[in-house]
Amino acid sequence: MKTLNIKEELARTSVELFARQGYAKTSVQQIVDAAGVTKGALYHYFNSKDDLLFDIYDRILTLQHRNLTEIIGRNLPAVETMRLVCEDVIMTSIDCIREGAVFFRSQHMLSEDRQEEVKRRRREYNDAFTAVLVRGQSDGVFRTDIPIQVLAANFFSDPHYLSYWYSPGGTISREQAAAQLTALYLAGLQAS
Repeated sequence: MKTLNIKEELARTSVELFARQGYAKTSVQQIVDAAGVTKGALYHYFNSKDDLLFDIYDRILTLQHRNLTEIIGRNLPAVETMRLVCEDVIMTSIDCIREGAVFFRSQHMLSEDRQEEVKRRRREYNDAFTAVLVRGQSDGVFRTDIPIQVLAANFFSDPHYLSYWYSPGGTISREQAAAQLTALYLAGLQAS
């Protein structure tokens, strides 16, 4: 195994083990054994099992936040911006479906500091997302009769539950799922 791939192998192996047997039931020793590395190698990249779980979330959110920033930076109309953002969240969530499932089922086991960091990162993303909603309301294209928090929460319930019903390689492609879920969300956002 190349040195540059050790961190990736540890991340991949931990997701696989956490998905199969649960975060709480997976030991650091099982992770290093399955990855074919020493505990020293693991601790070179991660301080703890907690760091491995946080890393799963960090990778997904970093990708989604980078994409969100890029999409917003295009200065497109609010409806088009929201469409692109929602499709991106669904597609990246599907691309990382195992990682998302592991994280959302185990996040309550993170240390208090890590849980606070998760909340901070979510708020940061949510603030940028809701700014698009507010812009659409100001432009008269998004409804104003429902609180903004409810409008945002309505969308995010979809990507958080993908792992319960979506099957990669099934009859619905990731692009179809993203387009269809986004169309449903945007239909509900339309100003009357």
